[in-house]
Amino acid sequence: MRPEDVGLRELGPRRRVAGLRREELAQLAGVSVSYYARLEQGLSRGASAEVLDAIARALLLDEHEREHLDRLAGAARHVPRVRRPRPEKLADETRDLLRAVDGVPAVVLGRRTDVLAWNTLGHALLAGHLDFLGPDDPARRPNMSRMLFLDPHCRELYADWKRKVRAVVGNLRIAVGRHPEDPLLAELIGELTMRSPEFVALWGDHRVAPCDAASYELHHPVVGAVTVTQQTLSIARSPEQVLIVCTTPADSSSEQALALLRQASSSQSSHLDGVDVAAKPLR
Repeated sequence: MRPEDVGLRELGPRRRVAGLRREELAQLAGVSVSYYARLEQGLSRGASAEVLDAIARALLLDEHEREHLDRLAGAARHVPRVRRPRPEKLADETRDLLRAVDGVPAVVLGRRTDVLAWNTLGHALLAGHLDFLGPDDPARRPNMSRMLFLDPHCRELYADWKRKVRAVVGNLRIAVGRHPEDPLLAELIGELTMRSPEFVALWGDHRVAPCDAASYELHHPVVGAVTVTQQTLSIARSPEQVLIVCTTPADSSSEQALALLRQASSSQSSHLDGVDVAAKPLR
């Protein structure tokens, strides 16, 4: 934000960095500079809903960013006992749901974007180079965020890779706000920070946005160009897990490409060591 964005005149010495000064934001929010400074530094954990709302208005936050601010403030009011989380599990109903949408590529992600399960077509479309049974073992589970930043295949899969990872980082920011004490989530953020300069730049942007529905052009190594709409569906029985489905317009070339991929993946899976992987139940 710039001063002119909120009706402030550019006065005083030249700015060393872009954005509003602390005293300008405090003025817009109607609080003292010293109080706002304590909020920034985490020294005051008791900000009222009115103060938070005033700061949100001053920063022109959208709905998702306001919710994120409220979650951060709520987490700061108490320090929970940190325990290492247990591996996430799939409910039987979620397995049934994934089996029911076998006609489209589908993936179930956990709260840290771990791949908890995928159907045959979802695996073939998004990560056919990985072990189909990898999600069965919590120690070997692929992680969608890690794949997109660190796996060359996934980077090449998306024609507009930057737009895809920007959405992923915005969604990760929401996850951190919901689970600030999750050590496994912190480990994921730390690993991506150490290994990906692109992640560092996007994470520093503090973008907050959920991944709900978006269309992406894919360059698939088997069927070529295919455009899919990735939709994120909530799972009522497991609210921290989501079902990602990839759809295509009816009678489109992308629909035909997925049909070819379904044939290719079914043929390949039926000949792997004489075992029909496609027919094996999801675990």
